[in-house]
Amino acid sequence: MLEAQAPAKQTATDTIHTLSGRLNNATLLEDRRAAILGLRSFAKEYPASVASGALRGLIGSLTKDGDDVDTIKVVLETLLMLFSPDERSPEASDDIALWLADEFTQRQDNITILLDLLETPDFYSRLYSLQLITAICSARPERTQECILSAPLGTTRLVALLDDPRDAVRNAGLLLCTDLTVSSVELQKLVAFESAFDRVFRLIESEGSLLQGGIIVQDCLSLLANLIRGNASNQSLFRETGCVKRVLEILPGGSKDGTPRDGDDDGNFENPQSGKNIWGLLAVIRMFFVQGSVSSRPNSETFQKNGFLQRALDLSFSTRWEGPIRAEALYTCSDMIRGNAKLQEGFAQLQVNPGTEGNAAGNGKPQTNGVSKVYVIDALLDLTLRPSPPDLYNCRFAACECLKAYAHGHAAIRLHFLHRAVDGHTSGEDETANVLTSLIHGPPGSWSSNPYGSWFAAVLVLHLISDDAEAKKLLMDVAEGDAENGEEVVTCIQAITGNLIDCLQREQDQRISIAYLMLLSIWLFDDNDAVSDFLGEGSSLQSLVQAASRTTDDDHVVVRGLCASLLGIIYEFSTKDSPISRRTLQPILTSRLGRDSYIDALKQLRRHPLIRDFELSPQGSSSLAVSASLPPIYFDPTFMDFLKDNFSRLIRAIDRDPGIEIHASSTTSTGVDRDALDELRTELAGRIEALQKAEADILSLESKLNQAHAEHKRAQETSMAEVARIKNINDALQKGHEIEIDKIQQGHRASTEYLQDQHAKDLDALHQQLTQAEAYNQAQLARLQGDADRWKAAHADVQRERDDARAELGRARADAAAARAERDTAQRTADAARQSAGDQQRQLARLPELEQERQRLAAELGSAKSQISELQSAAQEWDAGRAETETKLQEADRRVEEVQGQLGERDRSLTGANQRVREVEGRLEEKEEARAAAQGELDEMLMVMTDLEEKRVRDKKRLKALGEEVSDMEDEDEDEDEDQEEDQDGEGEEEEGEDDEEGGEEDEKSGEKDGDVD
Repeated sequence: MLEAQAPAKQTATDTIHTLSGRLNNATLLEDRRAAILGLRSFAKEYPASVASGALRGLIGSLTKDGDDVDTIKVVLETLLMLFSPDERSPEASDDIALWLADEFTQRQDNITILLDLLETPDFYSRLYSLQLITAICSARPERTQECILSAPLGTTRLVALLDDPRDAVRNAGLLLCTDLTVSSVELQKLVAFESAFDRVFRLIESEGSLLQGGIIVQDCLSLLANLIRGNASNQSLFRETGCVKRVLEILPGGSKDGTPRDGDDDGNFENPQSGKNIWGLLAVIRMFFVQGSVSSRPNSETFQKNGFLQRALDLSFSTRWEGPIRAEALYTCSDMIRGNAKLQEGFAQLQVNPGTEGNAAGNGKPQTNGVSKVYVIDALLDLTLRPSPPDLYNCRFAACECLKAYAHGHAAIRLHFLHRAVDGHTSGEDETANVLTSLIHGPPGSWSSNPYGSWFAAVLVLHLISDDAEAKKLLMDVAEGDAENGEEVVTCIQAITGNLIDCLQREQDQRISIAYLMLLSIWLFDDNDAVSDFLGEGSSLQSLVQAASRTTDDDHVVVRGLCASLLGIIYEFSTKDSPISRRTLQPILTSRLGRDSYIDALKQLRRHPLIRDFELSPQGSSSLAVSASLPPIYFDPTFMDFLKDNFSRLIRAIDRDPGIEIHASSTTSTGVDRDALDELRTELAGRIEALQKAEADILSLESKLNQAHAEHKRAQETSMAEVARIKNINDALQKGHEIEIDKIQQGHRASTEYLQDQHAKDLDALHQQLTQAEAYNQAQLARLQGDADRWKAAHADVQRERDDARAELGRARADAAAARAERDTAQRTADAARQSAGDQQRQLARLPELEQERQRLAAELGSAKSQISELQSAAQEWDAGRAETETKLQEADRRVEEVQGQLGERDRSLTGANQRVREVEGRLEEKEEARAAAQGELDEMLMVMTDLEEKRVRDKKRLKALGEEVSDMEDEDEDEDEDQEEDQDGEGEEEEGEDDEEGGEEDEKSGEKDGDVD
């Protein structure tokens, strides 16, 4: 009964759904924290359910509850559990991590929240945030990198964690920086410019450096590798900030290599991680010397200035370290000097302590601590060619690479190396291993115990003679045996071929056969003399054909194919003059080997994994894994490039006509017909003989020509004497002619100077007259201007007096008692006006004088014109006589033209003076008009005074009518007024109307004319 009433059991899915709803809807912090704790318990087993229902709520809680450390810790733990669920969970899947990473990276704010948590001092907030960003980056690296690049101070916060005193946070930050900088060049630059290099080196030193450091040092080196690999900007920053010196300090032998000091408890402790750390740092250093990089050369020079090359060589020849570390040091040296002529030349001068490898100690060599030092080239040759344990094969390969890098691209070094090898082999006194001796007599030890001795020797010689005709010729001159003592002389090519045939017959390690075949293929290609040297021993050809025709053994596919390719090269570059001619060689190949078998051998060689997958196999690298077997290295990269470039040509070689030969001097691969070439040579010999005969004929003709030249010379001398006599006579005639011409020119110059003086005097006179006229005109104008100013002032006074008279008349109308006083004032004003009019009359009287002055100036102008006419007539008369000496008087004509131009300028000046006279006349007319206007104003004033007098008479009559007495003075004044009134009555009646209508217009005109005068 109770069980039936009990509620149904809630499933995990329902619980997760309930907790997700509570997380999304709860308002209290405690409720959200409880919901998160519940979700955390399900995150491992039900990651998909928790993520689908509560992921956004968990991310939102990072923002809402950011101040609560406990809540943030639980949220971050839950999110980390979702990224790493239980593998036994039914919901576990790799897609969950991708979905979670997408949810975080689709919004920039989500990543920014996690970066903000890195600044909190709480340990778990920092650590879990870093782990969460690392998990997101593992799922979606590109999106995560973009979000961190876009976040404010994103890289700054991450790099700052490398200085965190808490190891867990610091290590997590180191791993995250390493993951982020794997592929993002932008992040690599930003991290490097946040002093990442300095922080990484401090971290390495704090961890015990390379010798005492653990996995953290290895992680630091991984971060350095990410920042340096293929990034020229960071490499430049690394050099400029002095980090190269810090690299040398932490390398073994440096001041901060982590070596325990005296008294340390761990002095006898050997850190198993030290080898990996040293190997890792050397691998990082090799990234600075990538071939083809623009920064490779400055990197090499910077490392060399700090002494890295000597330090790396000491490390590579120290028996303290394992073979992979020593090999990596040698690979680093080879990458550093390859293609750098300055470092290559200085490399041979370095000395090393070879340790126990080799017996290269020589007499007179410098010693350190009782151990002899040798030059590095001798030590590298000993290490490369002498037998050694299998664990040092990597070192031998690296030493061989170092020797190849030493001679790479430097013809002088290659020739010096070969000369030294040839001299040492010939004398037999070379204390170090010799490449020629190893090739011709076999390597030190047996082929079975030291198969790579011959391989290394062949590869080194291959690189020394590749594409170098002078080096090939130098080796061809090396021979074994003394003919004077009856010994058979064997050339270097024949000795190497004999060793090859011996290896093929004894079925030695195929590496040895491959080495000889590679060398012979490079040597004989495009070298007719070397092919003829090879064919000097016919038995070698038979052995090669036999090895190339072997088809039953699959283990010898490579050797069979290389023998076939060598036969193709021999046939391709053989000639008619070879010990075995081309016509004899072709049937041997086609009958005994067969065309199909030849082509099949080459195709099987091309399809063999060693050839086909050569680029995929590790070349020039070391590994920390130790193997007791020989490394799977059979070919050299230079030979592989040669084989692939010429494979199609070798396929077609057997089909070439034996009459067609390829010569080394030819620039094409089509070849030439030898029969046609012989015919051409025969024809050339005949033509040379004919040419010699023609040269003899030419010599006889030259002797005859010399005799003719001598006779011609004598005749020429006779004619030259006659020419000299005639020339003397001509010179005398020419001198007399020149004297006559000088006389004529002197007369011409005298006449020209007289005309010029006369013309100059005339011009000066005219100029003085014009100057006087202009001065007089200026004085007249100034005087007239002064008169105009005085008239203008008088006119202004008259105007003011007229205004005063009008004002007085107005007051007289208003006040009859003041009428007489006003009349007196008007009378005085009229007198002043009459006086002013008299002044104007005097000015008008001067007009005739001005007219006379103008006429005088006109007369002077006419006189100047007459003078000009006279000068022109004189010039015309002078021109009339110019025809006789026209060529001699051209300069005088030009001067006359200049004078005429100056006269024209004087005419224009006179015209200007006339214009100024006309302007003066105009101004006089304006003054006359102004005088008339003033006269009109005076008449108007008289009219006004007449009106006042009439009014005064009427007033007297009115007073008399009223019985008032009038004095006799007033009667006398009245009589005078009546007389004046009678005199001016007619004139005033005629002009009164005109004065009233035109007074204003005349005033305006006079004002405008006064302004013009001014």
